[in-house]
Amino acid sequence: MKAQAPQIGFDRFVPLAWADCALRIRTGEADIEALEKLLDQAELGAAARKKTRTVLNRLWLKPRAELVGFADRGAELYRRHPATPAAALSWGMAISTYPFFGKVAEFIGRLSALQGDCASAEIHRRMMEIYGEREGTRRMTNMVIQTQVDWGFLARTAGGKRLTRQPAIVLDQSALVAWLIEAAVRYSERVVSLASLQSLPVLYPFSLNQSLAFAVSTNPYLEVREEGPAGRQVAIRP
Repeated sequence: MKAQAPQIGFDRFVPLAWADCALRIRTGEADIEALEKLLDQAELGAAARKKTRTVLNRLWLKPRAELVGFADRGAELYRRHPATPAAALSWGMAISTYPFFGKVAEFIGRLSALQGDCASAEIHRRMMEIYGEREGTRRMTNMVIQTQVDWGFLARTAGGKRLTRQPAIVLDQSALVAWLIEAAVRYSERVVSLASLQSLPVLYPFSLNQSLAFAVSTNPYLEVREEGPAGRQVAIRP
């Protein structure tokens, strides 16, 4: 039986430097003391530090059992290709691990697709429709938005009332593209149309600059299914 993913979970602001350090710990290029030093510098309270470590553990240090292999493959990409954007790898882990993070990303990607920006209030409204109209939902949505801003994918404009996409990161490494597609399919928890992969809202920070059919074919954890009128669909291989 599939393990139950956390409903929200991503309830802390996680600067890119912290996520990068956690990734490098997984690759063996850094040790836990390096992360502790970063957290010391932030002067977090005991409760905030514990919650932050929980998020970082789920991202890279101690992923859920069903995501350990996925995390290891992401870390191996970074180990073999140091030029791989670390933010792209942490993004893949975040949307795979935390549906809440992924849903914020999906709404931002969808609502900003035409004009390149969207109202932050609209993101909050849509998240509350799913997760309930409570202060926790608003606060955690803000944490995810702030994280995506710090990771370089968004900017707050109009006094913080709008969220503007930053230039997309062009990805032309087949293995990384295939791994990110797998992350998006894991987030979706359903089959995803092969034709839609190029413009998936949850992957809004990236431009997947290659044949995605080929990229999918290189990932043994993905399979393409013929679904009649729906066309070719990408799924996690059983």
